[in-house]
Amino acid sequence: MRKFNVTVNGKTYAVEVEETEGGAQAPVSAAPVVAAPKPAAAAVPAGGTKLNAPMPGLVLKLNVANGATVKKGDKLLVLEAMKMENDIVSPADGVVAFAVKQGDNVETGAVLASIN
Repeated sequence: MRKFNVTVNGKTYAVEVEETEGGAQAPVSAAPVVAAPKPAAAAVPAGGTKLNAPMPGLVLKLNVANGATVKKGDKLLVLEAMKMENDIVSPADGVVAFAVKQGDNVETGAVLASIN
């Protein structure tokens, strides 16, 4: 048995791999693995009302176009958290400027959009 530490999505797991005779062997690289840098957050215009993520999750869908005029209570996007779809609504009237795009993973408190 050979023991390895494997990191997946920032979480490290200890694994054991059994070696078998006569099987093909994969080349082993001694080079360190470098994680891809996180993409920079989209610029959000200064001022206005910020819309923050109430929970960590995945942005499933943007319901309005960037730059659209919205009213307080309009559904702006759908955030999936723990396999539930949560409608995120506008906190104010104005023009929406999204800081995220469909498919982004966000943490609690991340700026999703600004309403100016």
